[in-house]
Amino acid sequence: MVKSYWSQFLRSHFRIKRSFSSSVSQVFGPPPRAPQRRVVVTGLGMVTPLGCGVETTWKRLVEGGCGIRALTPEDLKLDVLDRETQLHTFDQLTSKVAAMVPCGDNAGEFNEELWLNSKEHRSVARFIAYALCSTEEALKDANWIPTEKEKERTGVSIGAGIGSISDILNASQMVCEKHLRRLSPFFVPRILINMAAGHVSMKYGFKGPNHAAVTACATGAHSVGDAARMIQFGDADIMIAGGTESSIDALSIAGFCRLRALSTKRNSVPQEASRPFDCGRDGFVIGEGSGVMVLEELEHAQERGAKIYAEIRGYGLSGDAYHITQPHNDGRGAILAMTHALKQSGLHLDQVDYINAHATSTPLGDMIEANAIKSVFSDHATSGALALSSTKDLASGRTIGKGNMVNGLYVLDSDLKGAPQACQGTQARHILGVLLVIFLEQQEQWKQSLQC
Repeated sequence: MVKSYWSQFLRSHFRIKRSFSSSVSQVFGPPPRAPQRRVVVTGLGMVTPLGCGVETTWKRLVEGGCGIRALTPEDLKLDVLDRETQLHTFDQLTSKVAAMVPCGDNAGEFNEELWLNSKEHRSVARFIAYALCSTEEALKDANWIPTEKEKERTGVSIGAGIGSISDILNASQMVCEKHLRRLSPFFVPRILINMAAGHVSMKYGFKGPNHAAVTACATGAHSVGDAARMIQFGDADIMIAGGTESSIDALSIAGFCRLRALSTKRNSVPQEASRPFDCGRDGFVIGEGSGVMVLEELEHAQERGAKIYAEIRGYGLSGDAYHITQPHNDGRGAILAMTHALKQSGLHLDQVDYINAHATSTPLGDMIEANAIKSVFSDHATSGALALSSTKDLASGRTIGKGNMVNGLYVLDSDLKGAPQACQGTQARHILGVLLVIFLEQQEQWKQSLQC
């Protein structure tokens, strides 16, 4: 009886399913083709360990400046703990170097009173404040002052890797001390990654797509790539895109130390600690800051006479499905990402003349990345026509959520203003590599392509 019932039910179910599928194909035509829209960069904003602002950062970079310094107990954001516990925690950290944003009220410094300490910023954690600061600069640079209607076509895509761990640590201390009722009502809004994009949207009234990637070191690149696709697909005309991070605190540093990911051999010489592809590399230096670009549809930018820095031609993303921290020995993830980006860009291998490397400064990571580059670019990688480097050793260490983003901004500035000097940290180098995500063409070549 039961068997008979189920056989009747299944026959009825599949008849309905076949009927529905058939009717859908007859009633609905295919969706409209996605428009082929080109995406350009029209504004830049930065908060980095070299300083606050694109010009300040670039000036220090070309002068050979370095934003990496020795940590102190006060840098660990342990104000809720007694002094003895603070010092004990500091002593237990095996890595005692970091790249921190310079704070103060002087030119080129991050003004905490302006961005963090006012009453209206109680829901703003440091990583959010960095994003707000770099966004303000990028919008001014792009000269984008939209009307109410234009705000509906302006979106935000800003991600972070970790967020505000220090807020979580402070809140957990309240639990331990049985003072949970003192927890700030702004605790949750301060720790949510999406609130960086949310605060930018609320401050400027941008009603387009609001997006927040959380993909560790690839966050900044994914934020820009996803935003470019939103413009290409027609969801927006302008996207504020980038990454932000503020993870210089006791818990974050201790966690990376336990992973054996941080540099520990050069605590006494901080400026020599970050050394991507160097024979003596022993891990990355943790950093903080934010990098933001204004992305814009090409014709929209041309119609309003916007300054155009570059065009985004290709975006590739992948996973190697292998290990939580260690890349696969054959570099399959990086190879897939680069191959996808190249295919989408329409460029030939020999048309790529510079790669800015991810460069973790770990012994295994750098070697695998270099081999992935050689695998994709073959003879072009060793021909001398393909320049390869990493900007992490120049200035800012590894800023988890915004690292790719700031590297991209360094590349844009170097294209316009000339290459910077090398920081003193790096010595003998192996061949370099990169998780290649964004292709930016040379200005003159790009201008010529517009005539085609």
